[in-house]
Amino acid sequence: MAIVKVPDESRTITQPAEVKTFLTQHGIQFEPWGVERLGDSTAKLGSEEILKAYRPEIDRLKSDNGYVTADIINVTSATPNLDALLAKFDKEHRHADDEVRFTILGSGVFTIHDEKNKVVFEIQVSPGDLINVPAYTAHWFDLCKERTIQCIRLFKDPAGWSPIYTGTKVEEKYEPVCLGPASLNPTLTRRAP
Repeated sequence: MAIVKVPDESRTITQPAEVKTFLTQHGIQFEPWGVERLGDSTAKLGSEEILKAYRPEIDRLKSDNGYVTADIINVTSATPNLDALLAKFDKEHRHADDEVRFTILGSGVFTIHDEKNKVVFEIQVSPGDLINVPAYTAHWFDLCKERTIQCIRLFKDPAGWSPIYTGTKVEEKYEPVCLGPASLNPTLTRRAP
């Protein structure tokens, strides 16, 4: 279940209804889809099997929001050039398309900079969590300690997923919620104390 942290308020939200309410107030769609239907062998399932298991939800989101494609991204500590890949997304940026992710395995942190309401908050996603970060929302992403995440992604246009960096460096003020300094690879340490 997703956990929301508001670092500047020393606030943590863990109750599902409160998480959904908070995220909705900040324009982030959140739905708990669960992973129970995948059974105990989730890690062994192929992409097509996973997409088929969530076809009703995927089709609903496609119909409601105009997404045209869905795929699976699978990132592990063994992913070639993982640090370089993660470095593309650990700085504040936006996308021209919504960032829709349903987490199947692993966990990560989406940090959202709600510029309208002048608040930064972190969403730690785990298996079963769907979030939709709307197009042009300022945010950044970090993997959790195990450096593994598998997600269903939905796109209107995969080219819209390229990061558009803001250059504010606001991310330097915030430590990822599920990674402490001792867990970070020294080449990834970029947060100011």
